[in-house]
Amino acid sequence: MSDILILGANGQVGWELQRALAPLGRLIVCDRQRGNLEDLAGLHALVSAKRPSIIVNAAAYTAVDKAEADIDRARRVNAEAVGLLAELAGELDAWLVHYSTDYVFDGSGSEPFREDDPTGPLSVYGQTKLEGEQAILRSGCRHLIFRTSWVYAARGANFAKTMLRLAADRDELRVIDDQVGAPTSAELIADVTAQALSQLRLRHDAPSLAGIYHLTADGAVSWHGYACFVIEQAAHLGFSLRTLPGRVLPIPTREYPLPATRPHNSRLDTHKLRTNFGLALPAWETHLKRMLVELRGEKLA
Repeated sequence: MSDILILGANGQVGWELQRALAPLGRLIVCDRQRGNLEDLAGLHALVSAKRPSIIVNAAAYTAVDKAEADIDRARRVNAEAVGLLAELAGELDAWLVHYSTDYVFDGSGSEPFREDDPTGPLSVYGQTKLEGEQAILRSGCRHLIFRTSWVYAARGANFAKTMLRLAADRDELRVIDDQVGAPTSAELIADVTAQALSQLRLRHDAPSLAGIYHLTADGAVSWHGYACFVIEQAAHLGFSLRTLPGRVLPIPTREYPLPATRPHNSRLDTHKLRTNFGLALPAWETHLKRMLVELRGEKLA
């Protein structure tokens, strides 16, 4: 039986990974206290002691705006710690699964970015995540790097839940309409991870499957369109809202300035993932509807 180390286990993706990976082996579940990526010595000791055959890193520094002033900490978590994990994975001949982001690109154009397109991060967060990817590639360890975007789940903080909270208190919402991407559920990310790892154990060509993959739900939408969908579905489900579906107003990015620059185009081409692993990726609306039903059930319970 494989020993699978999950780092960042209490985050949105990490929480779902505990469910999705449970049938694949013995899980070593580490939250921030037990597997702190800021403590490189402690991280080295943890991995060396447990000697897992699979390391799944769902931990990251994700405070995008805060990272602009907290550069050293963001780099330690997103790049230096990731490089250490890659070195240890190489020494153990373990697979390393790591999650990256659309922020490694500059967001230009309107076509989905492919894995081999030139990168060009616009923020400290994006730059440090790219450095983490590069450290893995340099290490030569067996790896799967999944770039994803606009992650959400019923657990934790995310855009959809923020829209629901604001819509309960305000008569109208103003939401950016010139940034486009694919809302992607932590549930989908975890399930694809489990499918990929299952295939690595069974396929004779497993070593050739190592690399970078884009993993998002199918389709694309602006933040404004995303918010409209959330409010419309929430109204249909009977959420208590002050913001009616027609009162979600579009605004350009320049009217909502933030410390970190966001990419306007966050579309990611998932052809490589779908082809190499024979997977179908559902439309972005599919899991979002499920999450809203789940949240409504929690409110009624």
